Amino acid sequence: MIQPPPRLLPPDLPRLKTLRAWHAMWLSLIDQAITDLKRREAEREEGERRRPPPPEWTIEHALGGPHLLIAVHTGECWRLRKTGRMRPVDRDTARQALADGVEACGFCRPDTALGMID
Repeated sequence: MIQPPPRLLPPDLPRLKTLRAWHAMWLSLIDQAITDLKRREAEREEGERRRPPPPEWTIEHALGGPHLLIAVHTGECWRLRKTGRMRPVDRDTARQALADGVEACGFCRPDTALGMID
């Protein structure tokens, strides 16, 4: 058993009980904080595991509605996070939109990824 250095702890029972209660309270708070952090981390990991994969291709539309097309993007394009005006499309729809004159994103270059430009 570890012996504390002399005069580190008070010599009387009431103060020792007070210190014990104080430290028990802190241990309880720390244990609860650890439990909460573990739960949040598990929830975050579960959310990442359940998150659907990004679409392979998207089309950005104007504020006026989904019929006013602005640009075609790959599903990994960083601009997807910048606007909520995107809708997922399949490969053929993305190719058709580019063929119909919808602009290709200058950052993710879907026209190159689709093999329409070298």
